[in-house]
Amino acid sequence: MKNLTILFVSLFLSISIFAQNEGKIINLNGQWDFDQTTDAFPPQKFTRKCPVPGLIHLAEPKIEAYDKLFKRPGQVLADEAYDYRKLQYEPRYSWYKKVVNIPAEMKSSEAMISILKSQFVTQVYINGKDVGQSISCYTPIDLKITNALKFGAENEILIRVGERIWLPAKAAGSTDKEKVNYIPGIWDDVYLSFSGKQKIQKNLILPSVKNKNVTVKILVRSFYPQQVMYGDPMTDKVKAEIIIKEKVTGKEIAKGFIEGETTRDNETQLSAEIPLKFFEQWSPENPFLYQAEIMLFDGEKLSDKVVGNFGMRDFERRGKFFYLNNEKFYLRGSNITLHRFFEDPDCQALPWDRDWVKKMLVDDPKAIDWNAMRICVGLVPDFWYDLANEHGMLFQNEWMYWQNHGWDEQIRTEFTDWVWSDGNHPSIVIWDAINENVNSYIGNTLIPELQKLDPTRIWDAGYMQEGDLTSVDPMDEPHLYRAGWNVMKQENPGAWLIKNPYRLGKMDDWEPGHLKYLEASATQLVNEYGWNWLWRDGQPAKLTKNIYDHILGENATPEQRREMQAYWLACETEWIRGERTMAGVLAFCHLTNNYGYTGDWYINNIKDLEPGISLKWLKHAFAPANVFIDLADQRYFPNGNYAPGEQLVFNLAGVNDLKEKTTGTVTVKLVGANGKTITQQQRKIEIPAYQRVNIPAFFNLPQQTGGYLILSEFVIDGSNEINKSRRYVKVGEVGKNAFWEVEP
Repeated sequence: MKNLTILFVSLFLSISIFAQNEGKIINLNGQWDFDQTTDAFPPQKFTRKCPVPGLIHLAEPKIEAYDKLFKRPGQVLADEAYDYRKLQYEPRYSWYKKVVNIPAEMKSSEAMISILKSQFVTQVYINGKDVGQSISCYTPIDLKITNALKFGAENEILIRVGERIWLPAKAAGSTDKEKVNYIPGIWDDVYLSFSGKQKIQKNLILPSVKNKNVTVKILVRSFYPQQVMYGDPMTDKVKAEIIIKEKVTGKEIAKGFIEGETTRDNETQLSAEIPLKFFEQWSPENPFLYQAEIMLFDGEKLSDKVVGNFGMRDFERRGKFFYLNNEKFYLRGSNITLHRFFEDPDCQALPWDRDWVKKMLVDDPKAIDWNAMRICVGLVPDFWYDLANEHGMLFQNEWMYWQNHGWDEQIRTEFTDWVWSDGNHPSIVIWDAINENVNSYIGNTLIPELQKLDPTRIWDAGYMQEGDLTSVDPMDEPHLYRAGWNVMKQENPGAWLIKNPYRLGKMDDWEPGHLKYLEASATQLVNEYGWNWLWRDGQPAKLTKNIYDHILGENATPEQRREMQAYWLACETEWIRGERTMAGVLAFCHLTNNYGYTGDWYINNIKDLEPGISLKWLKHAFAPANVFIDLADQRYFPNGNYAPGEQLVFNLAGVNDLKEKTTGTVTVKLVGANGKTITQQQRKIEIPAYQRVNIPAFFNLPQQTGGYLILSEFVIDGSNEINKSRRYVKVGEVGKNAFWEVEP
């Protein structure tokens, strides 16, 4: 729940309620009656059920457009983008209905309905009365419903949801040109909340490890009527008591107070700083959480109560690097494009399955030494952030903004709600406003405003850099795609690659267009690379068919494509990590639509989260400390060959993300196509903290022509784990070569 800890006691209709009124919740999650209409009037009869949270594809019996929304193509057709206005189905209004009993003892309370996320254009009716509409798709919809309720009786809640094509131009909901269908639905929690005349509408708990305090901001909604007659009050005094506790033990560690005046029938922001003498810092290794229990008093009477979870952590940039709790911190991880996954035929209800999400979002990434994710082109349900808070995963949290969409004032409204709504999550360390685009209003007007609301995080303004921003550019997001887009557009990819060689695997090999990232003063977070996507069955994605067909041939097997992808992706990861001025490396993509323009690295049915070979090799490429081979690939890309008997001299690049030096033993081997080691070298090495060291190596190549594998194996002192790197080379001018496929 957004900034709330909610305790549920089961009642009828799977609805939950507290015994008292102020700050109490009725949970409306569960099965709702559901149906669709072609016009804006409700159905005369509801013939389906649909879960909340979820999307309309989960309705049973299935909606009429289901098969058009979820197609499984028989073959891949190369394509680069889609216009969402080209609908493949007839748009309809989707209607949700639920009946709930509101106890008579609630009659003295004020009531609101909260829909944490719903898309697109949401209209709410209570007992036939229109209580409000919202065009927000990614932030909470909060509507006052007191006057529409029947206390001590059953109440009908009716919610109408529209289609993306009907979203007004002013809405801050952009488009993603690598999506085809935008599926409507109520996709996060829904509940009723009760309070006195003063309600804590939102709360923001901002930690400072450096200053040893927390700043608590509350947005108070007054339900007292505005001044009507001369002499009627315009404001009222309120007081809030804040108790800081350890989340697990309940141990109280601090207390603070807020006093102020609220404007009647309006929202008023109040704040206070609370010093903390002793506390645990939150980090991926120690995700220690606290709770702020906030009680709002209207005079002497308790009017509302909420509980917000937070973590004590500082995240900032200093020069070219990120710092977490005053220590340099390299981000390692990937991207999640949930809104693309929504249109995957195998998606079903998986995004709301807590166990599945935890394995995909936390367990699998941590197993391969990832500590961060970019939530890409669209936000996620609130419990995803809760899981990251609890288990220690950092997020770059990106709004659905790729193509330009939205009016300035509406963007301000929704972005401000976004910060209030998600700002308590310690897992979110970067607000990402824009993907691969620029917007002067957002970058130069809105972001500076929002930094005053939340000064504890960094803002990323997409492709806006030093020359585009009127203030300091804190960070850039290089998308280091090599041999991808350009090859895709070529009629003769082979000729283009000869003219524009890609020295895959060669450290420090930077294209002229990418040199600006090395020279920039802003922190550089590489959050996209790897133009080599596959679908989970091993077919190329829409954007990569040309490159796979060129290198491997149209009749290549899924195993051949997966092996090439794993090698290519690992080499690019090593190349970027070898440039120590890059503050983070987030590969693209960990979860997406299986039949789309890109792909992820799971195989077969996504519900099983079966890792493909690429994920297994990424464990080596993302090892916090490892030794990489500094040689250009000669197996897949036309980078020449070596002469028989030639002495091959090259470097090994030792890379260390850790705050302490790493010592260990590196073994580098030359392996023939039959898997036999021809020669090897071994030596002890030391890699200083946060640094890279170059380690010279050489082999006398064999006289026999053919394909060879160079394999490095690094074992850190005190560990049995072997971290690997590999490169393929050719000896002699020969055609197709066999190469030894070493297991990850």
